[in-house]
Amino acid sequence: MTTTDQRGQVSPTTPATTSGETLLQRVVLPRPADPTAVRALYLDERPGTTLAPVEPLADEDARPLSLTVSTIGGRRTRILDRTSATVPAATEVSFGAYFNAFAAGYWRAWSTLTSIELRLDLEGSGRVDVYRTKADGSQIVVAGEVVEGRRRVTLELDLRPFGDGGWYWFDLSTDDADLTLHGGGWHAPHDAPDRAAVVVGMPTFNRPADCVATLTALGSDPQVLEAITAVILPDQGTRKVRDEAGYEQAAAALGDRLRIIDQPNLGGSGGYARIMYEVLHGTGPYAGGIDCEQILYMDDDILLEPESVLRAIAFSRFAREPMLVGGQMLSLQARSQLSTMGEVVDRNQFLWRPAPDTEAHHDLAARTLRQTRWLHRRVDVDYNAWWMCLIPRRAAEQLGLPLPLFIKWDDAEYGLRARAAGFRTATVPGVAIWHMSFIEKDDSSDWQAYFHYRNRLVAAALHGPDDPRAMLKETFKRTLRHLMLMEYSAVALQIKGFTDFLAGPEALFPKLPVVLDEIRALRAQYDDGRPLDSATEVPLADLDALGAQLFPKPPVGRVKAAVGLARGVLRNLRTPDPALRERPQRNVPWKNAQWFVLAGLDSATVSTPDGRGVTFRRRDPAMFKEMVAESFRLHRAVAADWDGLRARYRAAAPVLTGKDGWKQIFE
Repeated sequence: MTTTDQRGQVSPTTPATTSGETLLQRVVLPRPADPTAVRALYLDERPGTTLAPVEPLADEDARPLSLTVSTIGGRRTRILDRTSATVPAATEVSFGAYFNAFAAGYWRAWSTLTSIELRLDLEGSGRVDVYRTKADGSQIVVAGEVVEGRRRVTLELDLRPFGDGGWYWFDLSTDDADLTLHGGGWHAPHDAPDRAAVVVGMPTFNRPADCVATLTALGSDPQVLEAITAVILPDQGTRKVRDEAGYEQAAAALGDRLRIIDQPNLGGSGGYARIMYEVLHGTGPYAGGIDCEQILYMDDDILLEPESVLRAIAFSRFAREPMLVGGQMLSLQARSQLSTMGEVVDRNQFLWRPAPDTEAHHDLAARTLRQTRWLHRRVDVDYNAWWMCLIPRRAAEQLGLPLPLFIKWDDAEYGLRARAAGFRTATVPGVAIWHMSFIEKDDSSDWQAYFHYRNRLVAAALHGPDDPRAMLKETFKRTLRHLMLMEYSAVALQIKGFTDFLAGPEALFPKLPVVLDEIRALRAQYDDGRPLDSATEVPLADLDALGAQLFPKPPVGRVKAAVGLARGVLRNLRTPDPALRERPQRNVPWKNAQWFVLAGLDSATVSTPDGRGVTFRRRDPAMFKEMVAESFRLHRAVAADWDGLRARYRAAAPVLTGKDGWKQIFE
């Protein structure tokens, strides 16, 4: 059997789930406190349905996977603990769900394995059936066995048919008696060639409760704890993790593995660089570095599925060549949603975006893995965000440390740097954390806008196109969009970002400890950079007082968009109504705050993306003219000296990513 602590963490003791070096992923089940929708990430319990094979279509994405209704009833599976469950009589349950199906296409593409084994410890009366899918989602029955009494089922499964994608999973079904799963997992038929010895690194800034929860999760799973060499937590905040309730218990479980390093706020890149610096070089009691095979980066504001740590390590150990292993992002607000399947960098505009043929914010409770065709194709990526990303020590030794960028683009740049050096990245389904979704924020227009612009230019200088015109055309469009939205602070930060980029790589390290204060002070000079708690802090908007609730519709087509843009520019050049300096013309909800709406107004309150406040924005023709001119000048300067800037940044890369460059910051 297994035991589960009060937080629902796995404490496995069942032999079927702990067969040493060969374990690739355990069968895991929801925590007791998980919302009902989260069950869909572990079990597919659609009453009375089984997946049927489908014939290929001309347009394979035109319809969902077909389902056929079975005669088996739909009673719910009883979860006993995190690794065992009972299937009641006359019930069928599929483990073809996100955390329990096996992403065979990824293992086929990147690992040395040509086969795997499914091992299940079952007791009772029923049957187990194994299925696989092709990259188009069509299903194939692989094997089935009847279970009577207590027995261990071991099935060898071929990985060779999964060149383009596909999954394995198993279903359990019963007739007139219960069937209990005491434990199970997907295994390799032989040992991995190297050790499971990971350093977990998690920089933090004023997230002590979240950090303690993650530390507790790491320490509560014996198999995870056994694989951890050290946990390094650079604490950059004013609210210290050591002072948080529950810290002492979490620290006691980790013992001397845990090291907290207090340092100034150097952003995510400064925190992650400190972790890698300690591993490769070391300071204080860790002088000389830390013995490990893997370095696992995680954000401080996540909810961790501890099993994901073991899966990332296993994938890394069986990889054909050293490679980065990324975890996917599930939504912390809507926890059955898969927010991000994988990401790439558009080499032309040099902008990150979701990998092709994927969907953001896919709700696996509404459309399960078995019902969603695109989830069966293997998705290849350029990088993985550092909410969860495992970097082999061998790769870190060759690639060096992250760039001193504070936040934004440090993870994407590292992935591109790794790829250029021959280290690929795989974002692996079933390896995931829950993280705050980006739906409730627009960090491209708040204080982080500076880092979006400057760091994008830095990364492009190192890895981007020979011709920057497509990128600069896109960023100048953003200038106009910000101005139409009366987001003058965002344009001011863009101008500063371009200016600091033109100052060259020599400015990056000196800026690291001070740039945050600089940009916050700059942003506070503008109306859109000073949020109010509520629109009631300013007089009632005139149009809203008259009951006008309709907003303009978006212009459709290039001609109408161009006409709308021209009208917006002309309005920005005209003197606004002086009365609207004190009274907003409209109160605009965030979802309606589009350029074609605000371009027609002289003032407005606009709610913030998280709904916690509003900004009172006022049209300023003089500022519009000044900012357009300065942004245009800087764009031309970057274009004119692109070759020289690229040469400077590439020549400085060894210092920016090396021990000596970061030593001046850390020591």
